[in-house]
Amino acid sequence: MKKKKILLLVILIICISLIGGSAYYLSDSYPANQEEIASYIDNTNVTINKLDNGNYEFMPSNPTTGFIFYPGGKVDYEAYIPLMEQCAKQGILCVLVKMPFNLAVFDLNAADGIQAQYPDIENWYIGGHSLGGSMAASYVSKHIEDYRGLILLGSYSTSDISSELDVLSIYGSEDHVLNLDKYNENKKHLPDDFKEIIIEGGCHSYFGVYGHQEGDGNPTISNFEQIQITTDEIISFIKESQHGV
Repeated sequence: MKKKKILLLVILIICISLIGGSAYYLSDSYPANQEEIASYIDNTNVTINKLDNGNYEFMPSNPTTGFIFYPGGKVDYEAYIPLMEQCAKQGILCVLVKMPFNLAVFDLNAADGIQAQYPDIENWYIGGHSLGGSMAASYVSKHIEDYRGLILLGSYSTSDISSELDVLSIYGSEDHVLNLDKYNENKKHLPDDFKEIIIEGGCHSYFGVYGHQEGDGNPTISNFEQIQITTDEIISFIKESQHGV
């Protein structure tokens, strides 16, 4: 009887430790740098709305193209507000999705229903950063007919989207978080003509505004420079995609 009590106590301690560890992991994330974000935002020709479900909507005048964005794992999704605003300033309706515990893996289907809210949008793209990009790729692989393209930032697809979809992949030359071996291995899941951009001096963290991510390299360009380069490449890709270049 005594041994059984000891065993039950040990099991209880292990369970409590696991629950506590999981709670700590899920609650811990890279916070958005609100002060820097505020310095980037100028609200020129873009209306930013925080919706009831927590998603952010970046609305330009009379958009015909939409972009749904899944944030990186363990990153406060508000860190991507500058990137979304910059894309919206170029005429793209952007929807920044809020994820449970800042992990897109907990809501792979977060894009469901978003398109129906904007019936005037003719062309849709989806993408994300890091884990968010991989989850967006997994989602779009099951909804190919609903999207024109996929945009991956410091990310890769483990799902087969090698046909019927335009794909843009961007990462920084100083990105030490992205596993390049897995990235190159998973290129087989992308179309042969996918567009790849390597930002010279860019890093993994600078697609958002949340400081330095553990394990990342040292960038040689500024945070805003990387966001601007990324925006330019996204807009160029979308234009090429829609004009069949």
